[in-house]
Amino acid sequence: MENQDPNRQKRVSEKKKNNNILVKTAIVGVVAGLIGGGASYAVLDHMNQNSNNEAQTSISSTSSKLSKSSAKTSGTMTSAYDRVKGAVVSVINQKRQSSTSSNSIYSLFGGSDDSSGSKKSNKLETYSEGSGVVYMKSNGKGYIVTNNHVVSGSDAVEVMLENGKTVKAKIVGTDATTDLAVLSIDAKYVTQVAEFGDSKTLQAGQSVIAVGSPLGSEYASTVTQGIISAPSRTITTSSNQQTVIQTDAAINPGNSGGALVNSAGQVIGINSMKLSQSTDGTSVEGMGFAIPSNEVVTIVNQLVKKGKITRPQLGVRVVALDGIPEAYRSRMDIDSKLKNGIYIAQIESNGSAAKAGLKTKDVITKVDGKTISDVASLHSILYTHKVGDTVTVTVNRNGKNQDIKVKLQGN
Repeated sequence: MENQDPNRQKRVSEKKKNNNILVKTAIVGVVAGLIGGGASYAVLDHMNQNSNNEAQTSISSTSSKLSKSSAKTSGTMTSAYDRVKGAVVSVINQKRQSSTSSNSIYSLFGGSDDSSGSKKSNKLETYSEGSGVVYMKSNGKGYIVTNNHVVSGSDAVEVMLENGKTVKAKIVGTDATTDLAVLSIDAKYVTQVAEFGDSKTLQAGQSVIAVGSPLGSEYASTVTQGIISAPSRTITTSSNQQTVIQTDAAINPGNSGGALVNSAGQVIGINSMKLSQSTDGTSVEGMGFAIPSNEVVTIVNQLVKKGKITRPQLGVRVVALDGIPEAYRSRMDIDSKLKNGIYIAQIESNGSAAKAGLKTKDVITKVDGKTISDVASLHSILYTHKVGDTVTVTVNRNGKNQDIKVKLQGN
C-alpha cells in the first residue's frame, strides 16, 4: 500500500470543511431573507366575521356550485395543482399617487387655503398584491373571488393571469364581514375555471395545497403543501367571529385570496390569514386559515346578484361545543350529554337575543328545528331569513331544552 502525503490529507480535510461552511451559510442566508419578508407581521392579513355554508344557493345554472365527490387523501398532488393552476391569478391593488402642494407658509403649520392640500394625480401605482380564483364564466365575464382586504381602498384593480398577461378587472361586490370580494374580467381571458368542493366533508389530517402569489406576482402560481389541521375553527377578534379552516400549508403575504385545494383539485377554501405570533410574543409556525368553500359559494353568489350582503343576526358570541375541551365543560355548566351545539359566551345588549330572553351559558342546539353544530351552520340558517323575520331558537339551559322566539335584527 502506497504512503500518502499527510499534509495533502490535511489540506483536503480543510477544503471539505470550508465547503460545508459555505453551503450552510448560503442556506441560512436564504432562510433569513424569506423570514425577514414576513416575520414582522403579528397577523399577516385581517379577516372578519360571519360566514355560512349554504353552498347549494346559486343565482343561475352557471353560478358556482359544490361538488360532493369524495377526494382521496393520499398520493401526489400534482394532478390537483394542474386542475386549478390556470384559475389562480394575482390581484393587483392600484392607488393614485398623492402629492402635497402649498403656496402659503400658513398652510405648512396647519392652516388651510384654496391653494394648498393633498391632490391625487392620474398616475396609478401598485399599492399591494394578493391572489384570486376564477370560479365562474358567464355572460361574457369571468368571475374571480378574492379577499376584501386585497382590493380595499383601491382606485383600480388589475389581474395577472397565469401566462403573465395583465388585464383590467372590475369590482362586482365586496363584503368586509366575511372578507370576500368578487371581481370580473372579460371572459376571453379565462382559460380555466376552478371547481368548489364541499368543505363540510373535510377531515383533520387530509392533504391540501395552497396556491397563490406569496410576496406578490413575482412568485405567482406558487404551490405549498400541508394538511387540514382543523376542519372547523372559530376565530374571534375584537369585533368579529368566523368559522375557518386551519391548515399548516405555508401561507404568506400575497397568498390572501388564493385557493386551498384538496387532492381532487377542488377549491375547499379561500386563504385569508396567517398567525405568525401569539399574543405573548411567541413565534408561531404553520397556522394558516381559510374561509370554507361552502360559505364562499353563498357569499359570492349574493355579491354577483346584489353587490352587497345584508344579514340578519342574533347578537351573540358563541363557541362550538366540539371546540371546547371536556375538562372545561363542567366549569362552563354545559350538559355532559350534549354533543352538538354552540355555547353562548356573550350577548349584545339590546340585540335580538337579549330582547328575546336568551342568556349566557345557554347552548343553542337548533334553529327552526334544524341542528346547529358550529357557527357556520347557524349562519347558514339565519341567512335564509330576512331582517325582521322571527325564528325559533332551541336552547339547552340547565340541562333542559326550551324553544325561544327571536325576532332578527340587521347587522
